[in-house]
Amino acid sequence: MQILWTVIVTFFAGMGAGLGTGFAGMSAAAVISPMLITFLGMDPYMAVGIALSSDVLASAVSAYVYGKNKNLDIKNGVIMMISVLTFTVVGSYVSSLVPSATMGNFSVFMTFLLGIKFIVRPVMTTKESMQNVSAKKRVIQSIVCGVLIGFICGFIGAGGGMMMLLILTSVLGYELKTAVGTSVFIMAFTAFTGAASHFAIGGIPDVTVWILCIVFTFIWARIAAVFANKASTKTLNRATGIILVVLGIVVMLFSLLS
Repeated sequence: MQILWTVIVTFFAGMGAGLGTGFAGMSAAAVISPMLITFLGMDPYMAVGIALSSDVLASAVSAYVYGKNKNLDIKNGVIMMISVLTFTVVGSYVSSLVPSATMGNFSVFMTFLLGIKFIVRPVMTTKESMQNVSAKKRVIQSIVCGVLIGFICGFIGAGGGMMMLLILTSVLGYELKTAVGTSVFIMAFTAFTGAASHFAIGGIPDVTVWILCIVFTFIWARIAAVFANKASTKTLNRATGIILVVLGIVVMLFSLLS
C-alpha cells in the first residue's frame, strides 16, 4: 500500500513539475518539494535535493526540444548562466550574515502572479523585434540580469526559474518560446549544481522516490515542451498562464497543509 501511495504522490508531483518546466522553465523544486514533505513526510533538505535532480533531466530534455525548434539563445544563455551561478553563491553568503526573513513563499506567489500576467498581458514579442537589439547590448543585459537573478536566488533560496522567465520576457524583450528555451537551458546546469551539493552534504535520498520523481518529471516536461513549441504564441501564453496559476494555488495549499 505504501509503494502505491508513493507512486501516486510522485506521479502528480512529477506531472506538475514537468508541465511547469516544459511550459515555463519553472523549477521543479517549487512543486516536488512541498508534495514530498506534505504527503510522504520527507526531510525538507532531501526533498529539495530530489526536486533539483529531477529538474536536471527535465530541463535538459526541454532545452533540447526548444533548441531543435530554434527557440534557444545559447550564447547569451551561457553568459547569463555564469552570472547566475556566481552570484547565487554571493547571495547565499550575504544571506548567512543577515537576520533570516520569512521569504519561503516568495517563489509560490511569484508563480501565481506570473501566471496571471501571462493570461492578462501575454508576451507577443516576435523574433524579428528580438534581433533588433545589438549583440553588445544583449551581452551586457545578460550579465546584469544574471547577477540580479543569481543574487536574489542565493539570498532568498528560491524563485530562479520564474525570475529568469520574467526578466527574459519583460526586461530583455525575449519572444516567449525563446525565453522558456533559454531559461530551461540555464536551469539544467543550475539544478545539477544544486543537486550535487545537496547529495554531497546530505547523502543519497530514498532511491524509489528519487527515481520515480526523475522519470515522471522527465516524461511530462518532454510532453509540455513538444506541445509548447507547436502551439501559437497566443495559445502558449494562455496555457502557460493557466498552468502557473494552478500550480501556484496548489503549492500554496500544500504549504498550508504542512
